[in-house]
Amino acid sequence: MNIAKIMIPKALTVFLRENNTVRQGLETMLHHGYTALPVLDQHNRYIGSITEGDLLRYIMDIGTTDKRFMEDDLLGSIMRRDFCPAITIDADEKEVIHAITNQNFVPIVDSQNALCGILTRRGVICYLAEE
Repeated sequence: MNIAKIMIPKALTVFLRENNTVRQGLETMLHHGYTALPVLDQHNRYIGSITEGDLLRYIMDIGTTDKRFMEDDLLGSIMRRDFCPAITIDADEKEVIHAITNQNFVPIVDSQNALCGILTRRGVICYLAEE
């Protein structure tokens, strides 16, 4: 399976940075309509994903939906780094199938853990249907 051929490249992927504020994360998620987004560090390495659930837990912890309070904390401090594990761009078909059955999207990284793009369930299903 040629992952590079079926993934959505990083340039077309919505992602966040760990030093974005919680408000920036929430507004980006709302604007694009996604329920989870990849998060990168300052070196463009994939470190995990942020979800609506993470943001909801944060709002419950601070006790307000006032966006001004969401400017005080960074996404890196509230995200779950073990959520939505990535696979490498040279992963075999078995790894891809296993990952995509457990996640709506799978981050694709290179040998340096830099984000190359994402694979969606739809993309994998369409690829397999054409084979």
